[in-house]
Amino acid sequence: MSKKVKVHVGTLDDMGKRFASAWHRLEGGERVREQHVTFPNLSSMMSALSGKRLELLREVHREPAPSIKALANRLGRDYKRVHEDVETLAASGLVQRKDGQVSAPYDAISAEMRL
Repeated sequence: MSKKVKVHVGTLDDMGKRFASAWHRLEGGERVREQHVTFPNLSSMMSALSGKRLELLREVHREPAPSIKALANRLGRDYKRVHEDVETLAASGLVQRKDGQVSAPYDAISAEMRL
């Protein structure tokens, strides 16, 4: 089964509505397996999902990296910048770090922005 994450631009109220909806569906017996990441505005979402960070996500999805240094070498990028990118993506839940290893737990990311 493909693992997907939905990325949103929204408010705490929007997050609360998604949570309440999932809760009600669970109470009704539905199996709910959703992952969401919400950014407060479009500029913060675009900053977190820059071209270099999307390239990094694709690379660790293809093959997890044993370390940030190994990932920087694979990408041909400066260690400090890759470290910053990994930290940003990890803070938003889009990459995982375990025992130094860096991986992307999702097969797909979809983005949604309300007008």
